[in-house]
Amino acid sequence: MHAPETPRRDTYDYAVIRVVPRVEREEFVNVGILLSCPTAKFLQARIEVDEARLRALDPDIDLDTVRRHLEAMEAICAGGPGSGPIGLLPQRARFHWLTARRSSIIQTSPVHLGRCTHAGNAVEHLMDRMVRVRRG
Repeated sequence: MHAPETPRRDTYDYAVIRVVPRVEREEFVNVGILLSCPTAKFLQARIEVDEARLRALDPDIDLDTVRRHLEAMEAICAGGPGSGPIGLLPQRARFHWLTARRSSIIQTSPVHLGRCTHAGNAVEHLMDRMVRVRRG
């Protein structure tokens, strides 16, 4: 008998996507995860905006503009036609472009490293841990 195969564990990089309504105050709300797993050819931005939390930091925030910028991040991750010039770059270059330091309303955390057997599951785990607020 052969021992069961251990599932392959891939290394991934991720950053938390943040909305900083008033950059000068440096307060932010985590709104998503950007995850790159080169061995799985995986790049995804998963976004969930909690409008009430953003409005608590800035009642006048332009949520339509925020959504458009976040949708652009998702399009760049997906790549291909309609994703603009950055979306045509190789996946790894797109990840690095998206995680470059900015002083705009949409920012990312520093890049962190993880290991997983399935990149999609890793995104969900990080969303639960870093973005979604448990209400109870």
